[in-house]
Amino acid sequence: MALRKIVVLGHPILREKAEEITEIDGDLQQLIDDMAETMYAAKGLGLAANQVAVSKRLFVLDLSQREGEKLPHGLLVFINPEIMEAEGEIYEEEGCLSIPGYSAKVKRKARVLVKALDREGKPFEMELEGLGARAVQHELDHLNGILYIDYLSPLRQKLFKRWWKKHRSSKK
Repeated sequence: MALRKIVVLGHPILREKAEEITEIDGDLQQLIDDMAETMYAAKGLGLAANQVAVSKRLFVLDLSQREGEKLPHGLLVFINPEIMEAEGEIYEEEGCLSIPGYSAKVKRKARVLVKALDREGKPFEMELEGLGARAVQHELDHLNGILYIDYLSPLRQKLFKRWWKKHRSSKK
């Protein structure tokens, strides 16, 4: 396993639609392991492949770091994920490893039914609510080139851009 560099806002791969995975091989298993290690090291709940500069329809989640909600525990792997059903609405704070230091409230569906392949290529379906539903939508958005800041109002987007410009210039 190896830590991979998490790309940040401005990297073009974050705005591209990731490619379907057609072969589950040793390279993909290595990528999954590397992504999990990278996510844990960054103290994230999820990580999409394009966040480590790989254009593949894959993300990993581990929601067990959050207490107080009924969540699946342990590493979850979603290959070629697709939301089959979604309902309800929640408006909660979100952050992103590719936009370090910033968070904002975003409206999402409260419950989702997602289907995907697991790390062995076996199909599965999972119903998630609350944080789990938000995390799946957030990571799936990454695979479609969408970032959570895209859901902000025009005023909040303008304020974010000002914050980001100031934040990024202070990092250089």
